[in-house]
Order: sequence, then structure tokens, then C-alpha cells
Amino acid sequence: MRVLLAEDDDGVADALTEALYEHGHLPTRVRRGEEVLVRHRRADLLLLDLGLPDLDGLEVLRKLRAVSGLPVVVLTARGDERSVVRGLRLGADDYLVKPVRLAELLARIEAVTRRSATAAAPAPRIVRADDVEVDLDARRVTVGGAEVRLTTKEFAVLAALATRAGTAVSRQQLMDEVWGDAYLAVSRSLDVHLTQLRAKIGRPEVLTTIRGFGYRFGG
Repeated sequence: MRVLLAEDDDGVADALTEALYEHGHLPTRVRRGEEVLVRHRRADLLLLDLGLPDLDGLEVLRKLRAVSGLPVVVLTARGDERSVVRGLRLGADDYLVKPVRLAELLARIEAVTRRSATAAAPAPRIVRADDVEVDLDARRVTVGGAEVRLTTKEFAVLAALATRAGTAVSRQQLMDEVWGDAYLAVSRSLDVHLTQLRAKIGRPEVLTTIRGFGYRFGG
């Protein structure tokens, strides 16, 4: 897998590049946010530090999300709650705070890419609830006929619910399916993505909270 690594610290970048290469990935290291915006189309995943010298990493993420659904894992020393929540709301698929264990980083990368690679299916699958239409194969969502742009992780959450339309899905099941391993998922991450999803769709009756259990799409 082609990994674009945005990291301005040479020591950290060298260690990550070596580890990624040893585990079968093809890392490309850049130091500046502008380089991310130029080179993201040649990557399968972005590892993004927020402390870049030219642009704040959150601004890079905001600009990237306007043009691309590239999976993004934030890897930064910035661990305050405000930054974590903002990063997830801006479209990060995962958020890790340095220092992080290599095994966990690799597991998170695998989980993110596994979830983003599940679009193909044997036959077209379209799920509807009121005027919300979810095309699971094209990874396209429309509300009242107008397309709604979702991040990779937001769509994964919606798809996990839409494939079981009318059925309550537990939080544990959602985290396990969307993040790949419920033990790696952060409960707050699910809450943030659902809040963003509801705001973008604008149909509160379509995404129902089942108190103490989970969520339901439609019906």
C-alpha cells in the first residue's frame, strides 16, 4: 500500500518510513502541508502530523476533504480533546497521539484500509429511507436527490447501518465493523462521526438512537 507520510521531524519520519517499509508498505515522506495537497492522489492512505511548518495539519485535512476521500490517520503529539474532536469532525478516519506503539499504528492502518476497501459487491445495492438514498456500491448518498459528500469513515458508519435497515445495530457491532476491532475503536470517535453524519444528512428521523444499545437506519 502507498502511504503518504506528512512529518517534519526527520527522526520520527525515518523510523516510521523504515517500519512501514518493513511491513510491506510503500511510504513516501513529505515535510509540508502543501506537498500533501499536491501528492495525495498518488497515495492509498495519509499519515498526517498536525505540526507541519507551513500549514496546520487540521487545515491540510480540511482542504483535502474538499477534494478527496483518501483515508487519513492523524498521528500527532496534539492530544487535547478539542484537537481530537476537531480532527475527527474534519474527516480523519482515525486519530493517534504520539508516542504510539508500532503494533497499534499498523493495526489502525490495516483497519482503516480494510474498511475503505469494501465498496465492491456482486450486485448493485441501494437502500432508501424516506428521501435518503444510500448506494452501497457507488459509495454515494443523496438526500432529496442532492448528493451529500461524506468522508470514508462517515460512509462506513452509514453503510453498516443501511445494510441492516430497520434493525437496531449495537455500538459494539458498529465499532467492530467500521474500525475493524472494537478494542481499537474509541467510543468518542463513533459519537463524533454519527453527529457529523446526522448534520450532513439533515434527517434526524432516519438515524435513530436506541438508548443504551445502539442505532437504527430507517424503519
